[in-house]
Amino acid sequence: MNKTNWWLVVFVVVGVVAVAWYWQENEQQDRNLQPPPFTEAQPAPVTRAEPQIRHPIREAEPRAETKALPLLNESDAAMQETLTGFFGNKTAQEFFDLKDIVRRFVVTVDNLPRKKVPMRYRLFKPAAGQFLATGEEQTFFFSRKNYSRYQAYVLLAEVMDAKKLVASYVHFYPLIQEEYKNLGYPSAYFNDRLVEAIDDLLAAPDVSGEIKLVRPNVLYQFADLELEALSAGQKIMIRMGSENAARVKARLREIRRELTGPEK
Repeated sequence: MNKTNWWLVVFVVVGVVAVAWYWQENEQQDRNLQPPPFTEAQPAPVTRAEPQIRHPIREAEPRAETKALPLLNESDAAMQETLTGFFGNKTAQEFFDLKDIVRRFVVTVDNLPRKKVPMRYRLFKPAAGQFLATGEEQTFFFSRKNYSRYQAYVLLAEVMDAKKLVASYVHFYPLIQEEYKNLGYPSAYFNDRLVEAIDDLLAAPDVSGEIKLVRPNVLYQFADLELEALSAGQKIMIRMGSENAARVKARLREIRRELTGPEK
């Protein structure tokens, strides 16, 4: 069980590291290759349909005070200013890794529904304290004392204004989509992936009672194979405890509504 559980509230502060609406067109495949000369025997080229965007970003309302977007590789100063504006400089320094912020955000979101999130690109700094387990030999249980490690993150989530968060995300969206394309998704739409990741977190099971662990090596794992097979995001929702998870899920639903509108 990984001790560095920094990604647990990435979605509730999603707008802190984002900006403006951007429609990302599908990148032409094999654009550097010259097509062969057309002959009558050659079949007509097949037209590929662009991937359907399920959750399009709305266009940001123009504002006189809105600053122009920086270049992606020069965006850290703007991202740090945004984080400081939301949280204050001390809190931003305490909770976030403040280098390559857009990449950290994109990588974290993309990997939360997967089995692991690369620690190299963590967005949040590790939760304070050490992971605790009770028991001995081969009988281990998850300690409820671990839940307190996440309270500061939950409080951080709850003080945020969802509308302002999403407005900032919309404003910075061109940089986010550009980074998503750079990471190997030339035809994918990042906001669709974000909504998928939020839905995956919301689907995390509420586990009551004691949680048994195993320790095949240095790190603990869930003894229940179904729990161990869950995504990285869902596991952290379980590790933070039912009460904390319920509070985070409430914020995630609010943010999802701001991103996509009311559920139909």
